[in-house]
Amino acid sequence: MGLDLINGIPAHVLFVHVVVILVPLTALALILCAALPTVMRRFGLALPALALVSLISVPLTTNAGEWLERHVDRNPLVRKHAELGDELLPWVIGLFLVSAAVWWFYRRDARSTPKAGASTSTVGTPMRIAATVLALAVGVGAGVQVYRIGDSGAKATWHDAYSATAHPKRG
Repeated sequence: MGLDLINGIPAHVLFVHVVVILVPLTALALILCAALPTVMRRFGLALPALALVSLISVPLTTNAGEWLERHVDRNPLVRKHAELGDELLPWVIGLFLVSAAVWWFYRRDARSTPKAGASTSTVGTPMRIAATVLALAVGVGAGVQVYRIGDSGAKATWHDAYSATAHPKRG
């Protein structure tokens, strides 16, 4: 049994906020850390840690969403949202793996660079360019997928649930 309800509210509705914030934040941090060693120096172990929390949050949210899917009316919008949600995990696994690799290469480079001669780098420009391109691909892919999932979830939730015109004020 997973976390299905929290204080009487479907857990998916709460967990989704973690995914919507952390996955794009992780993607942005990864891209910046891969491209700019000074940013990676400041992030350090926080980059793979953030990616790990993002990775853990996706199956938690997906499982809670599957429970919610069984407790709402079935319609094509809900099915589309669930299908898109199932496609996020590979992107977030990619974010985690690339984040861990960028961190590891930075740590390896930092250990082998003499402290006195600060700007010499053993992980040259080609490696940083490759890491940045990979980070961009995975980061943008994950961000776009989060957007697609969120858009489909909003449509599934709000279709026919509001009026385009305001109700007159009472009283």
